[in-house]
Amino acid sequence: MEIRILEPIHWEDVKKIYSKGIATGNATFETEVPDWDKWNKNHLKDLRFISVENEKVIGWAALTSVSDRCIYAGVAEVSVYIDEEFKGKGIGKALLQKLIEESEKKNIWTLQAGIFPENEASISIHKKLGFRIVGFREKIGNMNGIWRDTILLERRSNKVGSV
Repeated sequence: MEIRILEPIHWEDVKKIYSKGIATGNATFETEVPDWDKWNKNHLKDLRFISVENEKVIGWAALTSVSDRCIYAGVAEVSVYIDEEFKGKGIGKALLQKLIEESEKKNIWTLQAGIFPENEASISIHKKLGFRIVGFREKIGNMNGIWRDTILLERRSNKVGSV
């Protein structure tokens, strides 16, 4: 398994993995994958990666800004998606570790994630890599007629920002 920079040429593979994540009902509130232009606009250019095995994209990870306000320039939200066939092999952890390392090089001091409580594997991976639960959002969004909760996790860098 190799981690590479996510380039536009990878979009079709990334889109398929994202679509499968949406279909689980436990990865995101999104109901459909956006087009490349929208996805590209919303994700930080230098902080998006793919995991590749035998030249097949098997996972991706990227960061989005949490706000346009300059005070939050060092805060980003994490997205990590793994192809269903490759879950449980440490790929999510490797991609998240890469995001952490590279985000600190770009002066990102806080990473955050909002994860459905049912997505125990994702919560576990985040906690293993230094994220802590900072909150619980009860019935924050209605998904297909069902109110869903999210667990809020945060990782504060010990390398950048006010340490």
